[in-house]
Amino acid sequence: MSFYSYKNGNTAGCPGIVGNDVLNGLNEKICIQVQRVYDSCLQQEQIDDVDVTLVSYGLVPSCGCGTNDTNENTQPVMPIAFESCRSTSTEGTIRDLTIDRLCDRPCFARVRCKIDVPIDILFTDANCREYIGRGVVTVNKDVLLSIPDESIVPYTLESMVSAICVSGTYRGNNVFRLTVCVTVILKVLAKVEILVPSYGFCTVPPCEEFADNVCDEFFSLPLFPPALCDDSTVQTGCNCGCTTIGGNNCNTNCNCGCNSCRR
Repeated sequence: MSFYSYKNGNTAGCPGIVGNDVLNGLNEKICIQVQRVYDSCLQQEQIDDVDVTLVSYGLVPSCGCGTNDTNENTQPVMPIAFESCRSTSTEGTIRDLTIDRLCDRPCFARVRCKIDVPIDILFTDANCREYIGRGVVTVNKDVLLSIPDESIVPYTLESMVSAICVSGTYRGNNVFRLTVCVTVILKVLAKVEILVPSYGFCTVPPCEEFADNVCDEFFSLPLFPPALCDDSTVQTGCNCGCTTIGGNNCNTNCNCGCNSCRR
C-alpha cells in the first residue's frame, strides 16, 4: 500500500496533513542537504511566428493512416503538414548569461540570458507518414532577481520550462514557423545544508499489489451510516416544543436550547 492508502492504518510515521498537534513527535534536529531557492520568477508569453529548424527527425512507427513504413531513411514527401508540438523536457538551457548588480537596489541584479526550450514537432507528409522532429525555441529574458552575496559555495541559475504550440506551418528546408505558448521559471539556487526539526524517519508501508477487487472500496465504507451530529450534544429532554416544520426545520422559539429536530 502507499502512504495515502485507506488500508494504511499506521499514518503517524507517514507524510500527510498535520492538525493542531503539529509539535507532537518533533524529537530531533537534523541537517539536510538541499537546493535552496534564493529567488525565482515566472513569465508566460505567446511567441508568434518564430522559425524553428529541425536538428533531427525520424518516422513514427505507426501513423494509423493505413501506412506503416518503418524505414528511417525514408525522406518525407512534400507537401508537409504540421500537426503539433510541445516541450520535451522541463529543464531549459541557459546561455549568454550576464548578471549586473544594481547600486540603488542592494541584493538585486539585472539578469539577462537566452533560454533554449527543447521541443518535439509532429508532422505528416503527402503519403500520410508521420514524423517527429527535434527543435529548439529560444526565449530572451531580461529580469530583476535577488542575488545572494559571494560565498565559498557558489549560487547557480536554472530554468524550468514548458511549451506547447498553438499553430504552425512548414516553410521548407526543415524550418517550421510556429506560434508557441511558453512558460519559463528562472531560479537562483545554491546547494546548502539546513538544520530542520524532524519527526524521525518515515515508516514505509509494504506495497499493495494491484488487483481489480471491486469490493475493496465497498468494504472500506463504515458498517452503519454515521450520525449527522454527536448525540451527546443533543438535549433529548427538551419540552418547549421542538417540532418538525416542513420536514427539516425546527420551531425553537424558546431558550431551552434544542439542538436538533425530533423525528
